[in-house]
Amino acid sequence: MTSIVPTEPAQVAGPKVRTSAVRTTDSPARTAPADLAPRARLFPSLAAVYRAQLSRARVARIPLLFVATFQSIGIMVLMRGVVDGGAEARAVVAGSSVLVVAFVALNLLAQYFGQLRAGGGLDHYATLPVPPAAVVLGAAGAYASFTVPGTIVTAVTGSALFGLPMTHLWVLVAVIPLSGAALSGLGAALGLLAPRQEVATLLGQLGMSAALLLGVLPAERLPGPVGWARDLLPSTYGVEALARSFDARPDWAVVALDLAVCAAVGVLSLAVAAWAYRRAAVR
Repeated sequence: MTSIVPTEPAQVAGPKVRTSAVRTTDSPARTAPADLAPRARLFPSLAAVYRAQLSRARVARIPLLFVATFQSIGIMVLMRGVVDGGAEARAVVAGSSVLVVAFVALNLLAQYFGQLRAGGGLDHYATLPVPPAAVVLGAAGAYASFTVPGTIVTAVTGSALFGLPMTHLWVLVAVIPLSGAALSGLGAALGLLAPRQEVATLLGQLGMSAALLLGVLPAERLPGPVGWARDLLPSTYGVEALARSFDARPDWAVVALDLAVCAAVGVLSLAVAAWAYRRAAVR
């Protein structure tokens, strides 16, 4: 009988393999993240957006500025047959002058931001490291800048047409930017909050019509509820300040109060426009 005895496994000749433990790491070596560029500051960003908007809108908006100026002068010529002078004449000239600001800063800016939102232009600005307030303020400032020549021409023409003194027309230095800021903020907010571009255009037209009816017509001839709506219009206080400056001895304290209210409304409307921009940019 042959017995089977277990034997040790044969050893294979060859190089010996060292079975020492190999040190491994759980993750590759981490490198320090690169420093991001600092966020652009407000005022340099504002200046850059302002220059860009001014150069883009220069060719397209100048003809519309002539239309706004001729429109305001035509309204004063028509009102000349109804109003002879006094407080009503001052209200007509002041309202017609600020109407130029409303046409450009409110109406055209509402259309611009409505078109920008509908065409996806907000995506371009959203990729830039600029604060939202710089985009709104830069565009508003560029559009309001176009109103300066037309407003001055309208005020001088109206003063000559109604025989009003031009001694204190320097008040326009404060009336134009403050009324422009208030109306620009309102126009930008309307354009950014409108669901469609057509609605933004409609809202801009309605806002300019409100500035026409409530600003040019003398306040004494407006019904009570309409007078309350006039007090809510941002440009009303600029109109009041300019109208008071036509007096022989203006009450400068009241003029300063009207300008302060106009400035406060301007800050509020621009803040709402900046919020509307952030809201529209994330959608």
